Amino acid sequence: MDSATAAPAFIIPATTSLQEARPRILKQGDTFAVFDQNGDAIATPGSTHGLYHHDTRYLSHLYLTIQEARPILLSATLRDDNSILTCDLANPDLFDDKGKLVVAHDLIHIRRSRFLWQGTAYERISIRNFDTVPLAFRIDLSFDADFADLFEVRGSTRPRHGTSHAPDIASDHVTLGYTGLDDKVRRTTLSFHPAPARITASNATFDITLAPRQSQLLFVEIRCVDAGEKSASARTFLAALLDARRALRLSCSRAASIATSNTTFNETARRSIADLYMLITETPQGPYPYAGIPWFSTVFGRDALITALQTLWLDPAIARGVLSYLAANQATQSNDASDAEPGKILHEVRHGEMAELGEVPFRRYYGSVDATPLFVLLAGAYLKRTGDLETIERLWPNIQAALRWIETDGDRDGDGFVEYFRKTPEGLANQGWKDSYDSVFHADGTLATGPIALVEVQAYVYGAWHAAAQIAEARGDQLLAAEYGDKADYLRGRFDAAFFDEALGTYVIALDGAKKPCRVRTSNAGHALFTGIALPERAARVVETLMSSSFFTGWGIRTLASSEPRFNPMSYHNGSIWPHDNALIAAGFARYGFREEAARVFDGLYAASTYIDLRRLPELFCGFVRRRGQGPTFYPVACSPQAWAAATPLSLVQSCLGLAFDVDKGEIVFEQPMLPSFVEELLLRNLRLNGSSVDVALHRTGTNVTVDVRSKGSKVRVVHTA
Repeated sequence: MDSATAAPAFIIPATTSLQEARPRILKQGDTFAVFDQNGDAIATPGSTHGLYHHDTRYLSHLYLTIQEARPILLSATLRDDNSILTCDLANPDLFDDKGKLVVAHDLIHIRRSRFLWQGTAYERISIRNFDTVPLAFRIDLSFDADFADLFEVRGSTRPRHGTSHAPDIASDHVTLGYTGLDDKVRRTTLSFHPAPARITASNATFDITLAPRQSQLLFVEIRCVDAGEKSASARTFLAALLDARRALRLSCSRAASIATSNTTFNETARRSIADLYMLITETPQGPYPYAGIPWFSTVFGRDALITALQTLWLDPAIARGVLSYLAANQATQSNDASDAEPGKILHEVRHGEMAELGEVPFRRYYGSVDATPLFVLLAGAYLKRTGDLETIERLWPNIQAALRWIETDGDRDGDGFVEYFRKTPEGLANQGWKDSYDSVFHADGTLATGPIALVEVQAYVYGAWHAAAQIAEARGDQLLAAEYGDKADYLRGRFDAAFFDEALGTYVIALDGAKKPCRVRTSNAGHALFTGIALPERAARVVETLMSSSFFTGWGIRTLASSEPRFNPMSYHNGSIWPHDNALIAAGFARYGFREEAARVFDGLYAASTYIDLRRLPELFCGFVRRRGQGPTFYPVACSPQAWAAATPLSLVQSCLGLAFDVDKGEIVFEQPMLPSFVEELLLRNLRLNGSSVDVALHRTGTNVTVDVRSKGSKVRVVHTA
C-alpha cells in the first residue's frame, strides 16, 4: 500500500472532548499532570487524567471525598506562571446514616494546592471549619496507578501487558509498582503527612476534628520512579515549591516582556510566555520546548524548530538549546524502521514501554521531511540574531550533514525537490506538518501517491540554502557561500515553475510521485512567503487568496479553502485553524510588506483567545466563520498548552512591529511598524542585543506608530523606519 493512502495508524480518537472537561495542566521537566477542576484524576474510560512521567501514566486515579461525598467546586486557578494549581472546595450538605442533616453546605473549606518538581507531585490540603461549633468528619483520598503507556491512553490497544506488583503498604506511604514487558520497573510512591488513620492499597483515610475557625494541613507527595532512576529525596512542600518557582523564574528571566494598553491581551501574552516556559525541559544540551500536553509532551523536532523561530527575538537561548539537542541526536545511518537516514533531523522521541518494545515506531523516529531543512534555517536565523559564531562552528558538521541529506536521501529522484515516502507500513503516512493520512490530495479529492514533494518543504529548503550561505560567509568561506546562494536561486526558479498555479491564484500543495501537481488551495502556500521563496510578483496573489472568505474566517486562516472537496471545518488539517500556521503566514505577509494583513490575522487570533479558558490558544480550533457575539468552535482533542500555539502571539507581535536585529551594526530595527487594532500602546522590556538591553514603547498616533526608547545599553541603537 502506498504511504499516502495507508489507513491512519496513530490517530487520536475523539471519544471524549478535552475542551468539555476543561482540564487543569501542570508540567515540569519530563513529568506532566492532567487534573479536573476539583484537583482530582478520575479513572473513567477515555479519561486523560493522571500523573505522567516519561510517557507512562504513574497515577491514573486520585479522588478526594469528605464523609464519602465529593466536595463542591468553588474555583480552580493556575498561577499566572503556571507553577501551582489551587482548587478551592466546600463541603456539600452532609447527612448521617438516618438521613439527618448534620453539617450544612459551605461550612468546611478545603483548599488543594499542587505543583510538580523533579518527578514528584506535591500537594498541600488545607481544611478549615467555618461553623460555630466543633466538627468531626472524615477525609478520604482514593488512588490507583495503571502504568498505562501514553499511546494506550491515546487509544492504542495492546494484547499483552507486564506484571503489577503487590502494593507495599506502610503507616504513612504506599508504593505501587509495575514491571513492563520491556523489563523496566516503574514505581509510584504516595506519602502522607501526618500519617492517615487508616491506609490501604487504594485509600488513605484521615479523621479530622476541628474547633470553630480551626485549620488542619495534610501533605501528600506522589513520586514517580523509573528503574535506574534515583528516587528524589524527601522534601518539605514549601522547600520544593521554592526550588520549583526559583527554577521557573530563572528560565523566564531571559525573555523580553510585553505590556500593552489592552489588559486582556496582557493576560494572553503572560499566559503565552508562562506556557512556553512550562513546556521547556532542560536537557544536557540546553532548554528544549516539548510540543504539547497531553499527547506530545516530549521532544519533537519540527515543533521545537518552529517554536524557536517564533521566539528567537524574545529568547535566543531556546534556539541554541533546540539546535544543540537536535544536532546531538542527528541520524548517522539508515534505519528503515525509524525512517532514519544520515544527516536527517529527529522527528520524535518516546520513552514509554510501547516505544521501547517497538510496538510504536517512535522511540527515536526520524519520519519528518521538514525538520532537516528547518534545522539549517534556524541555525542561520540564530546566527543573524545573536552573532554567536562559536555555537555555529560547533554545529557546522551537523549543518553540512543536513545539507547532504537534502541533496541525497531527501531528493530521492534527483529532480531538485525534497520528497517523503515512508519506508515501512508502521511509519507516518504523511511526513509534513499536516501529517493526517488524508491531508494531501488532488482537486477531485483523490489522495496523492508518493513520493510527495510539499510546497512548504521546498520553501524551507530554500531558506536552508540561504541560511547556509550566510553561515559560510560568516565563517569566511566566500566560495561556499556563493555555491549555496546559487543553489537557493536555482531552486526558486524551478519552484515557481512547478508549484505556482495561475488559475488557483496560489501555489499547489504538492507534487505527487508522478510529479503531477495537487491543485488544491491550502494554507501551506503561505509558508512560501515566510521563507522568501515566492517571487515578489506572486506575493499579492497569494495574500489575496489566503485572506479571501474561503480561507479567512475572522478568527484566522483555515488550513484548506472551503471550496475544496475535502473541506471540513471540524477536521484536523482540512479546514481547521492552527495558530502557529497563521503566525508563519503572517510573518510571510510582513516579509513582503503586507503588514496590514498580518495585523488582521493578529486581530482574529486575539479575539479568539478572549473566549478561551485561561486566554490560552490551543493547538487548533475549528474553521467555522466568526459570528457576532459568539466565540470560536473548539476542536475536541486539541493539545493545550501547545508550544507553537503559545508562541503564536509572540511571533505576531514581531511581524506587526517589523522587529529585526542587526548584530554587526548593534541595531534593533522597527521597520514600518503597525499596532493591531486592539492595542494603542505597546511596551517591550529587556530586548537584548550584543550583551545590552533596551526598553522600547510604541504608540499609535493617528495612522502612524511612533517609537520611544525608554532605556538602553551602550552597545545598542534603536532604528525606526517609517
